[in-house]
Amino acid sequence: MLKRRDLLKYAAGSFAAAATLDAPFALAQGAAAPAIEPTPAQFDPASVVDLARALSKKPYKAPNSALPEGFANLSQDAYAGIRAKPENKIWATENTGFVLEPLHRGSVFAAQMGVSIIENGFERRLAYSPDLFDFGKITPPANVGDIGFSGIRLSVPFEGELREVAVFQGASFFRARASFQLFGTVARGLSIRTADPRGEETPAFRQVWIEKPNLATNAIVIHALLDSESVTGAYRFTMRPGDATIIDTECTLFARVNVDHYGLATMASTFVYGPLDRRRDDIRPSVHEIGGLQILNGNDEWIWRPVSNRETLQASAFVDTNPKGFGFLQRERNFGAYQDDVAHWEWRPSLWIEPIGEWGAGEVTLVEIPSESEVNDNMVAYWRPKAPLTAGAEASFAYRQFWCWQAPSRPALAQVAVSRSGRSTGGQPGGKRRRFLVDFAGDIFSDPQRTQEITPNLTASPGTISSVRSFLDRDRKSMRVIFDMDAGADAWSELRLVLESQGKPISETWLYRWTP
Repeated sequence: MLKRRDLLKYAAGSFAAAATLDAPFALAQGAAAPAIEPTPAQFDPASVVDLARALSKKPYKAPNSALPEGFANLSQDAYAGIRAKPENKIWATENTGFVLEPLHRGSVFAAQMGVSIIENGFERRLAYSPDLFDFGKITPPANVGDIGFSGIRLSVPFEGELREVAVFQGASFFRARASFQLFGTVARGLSIRTADPRGEETPAFRQVWIEKPNLATNAIVIHALLDSESVTGAYRFTMRPGDATIIDTECTLFARVNVDHYGLATMASTFVYGPLDRRRDDIRPSVHEIGGLQILNGNDEWIWRPVSNRETLQASAFVDTNPKGFGFLQRERNFGAYQDDVAHWEWRPSLWIEPIGEWGAGEVTLVEIPSESEVNDNMVAYWRPKAPLTAGAEASFAYRQFWCWQAPSRPALAQVAVSRSGRSTGGQPGGKRRRFLVDFAGDIFSDPQRTQEITPNLTASPGTISSVRSFLDRDRKSMRVIFDMDAGADAWSELRLVLESQGKPISETWLYRWTP
């Protein structure tokens, strides 16, 4: 049996070898450790930055994603059945607080990701062998050779079991979750030209270096090299799992060419339908991983933008300078809102981003993509800097991710609890006159001094608003606003609603784009 100590091979000069890209990130050959191991390569985090910089000065070379036939055409179930054998998981018998599992290549995860372990300041390259894996119901091809890995899975010991906390796999995609959650929203290291008519470019993590964790810190550090046609990048992720899993992200980007449309802190999630757009004949009341996009802009305005599964692709830009936070949130945590005993949408994480340092001018971009599938991540959000990356330029950013039940930053204002829409009384089926209901909730409604003469400040552009009614319930600490909107001859309308008392906002700002 292949032992875990045989998996980690010292790899001298790995940074220099990777920089050439003549044989991209080739892993050590063979399943057994050599009789005499070469001198290990000393690891310096700055070397990842140097490697990304050197790589940006070379022409892009796409990674080789070819796989043996037995792995290239696996069904989803067959691929999901391939797992690392428990005895071959890294740190499984050590008291480090984390367990690392290399992930097999196959199906949609064909690209290779180099994996190295950092211990005592030295780098060791993880070598592939079929003996590492339990292949489930399939028989692996003979004489596979060293095909590498597609990514990594990180777990934490919990009550005698391993609980998965994060997965880095596929392009620059990764996902995490808090305690007792299911995986949901996906993050990306970088997005380029998302929903752009010129076509999207997909950067990928070509190599990761994982520092051996220390139980006392409850943290693990992952370094990553990103590569694409237009940009290279050096990343450092510091992850701390818990009731909220926190990932501090630091990145330095290097432009091969001029890049005028790129996204930081990109996230993608699933939204099929909800109370605002029930166009699907389904026994479940709602199907979504997130309910909306929350933004705390540079002017300290709190914005809640419910997302929607549109008939056509929609992109919205929330122009800002030095944003203080944004993210996809799942606010509805009641099982009754979904009635799904399998998917449990109420257990999916919210993902909140807090920039570290000033990001300058730009916009939070929201892309809503039509979808009928529950496995499509059809909602995308990211920060798009106004300043482009020019060829040869370098740019550094940092931000903190909270994978959580509720965002750590919340306004001392009433928040939107429910948004609904339906045909207005007297309106024609499929017509442009719609009725909306927005429920706000918060302790502020129990304080008569702070909520005198509450006025809904409500606008539609284009379109007209009528039949506005509001209902305050101090016992339930809530206020409901119902109104009709008529878009007239227009095929869309931007709606804005905020509750005010004595000329000051007492609620977050509700924004919504209506389309037929």
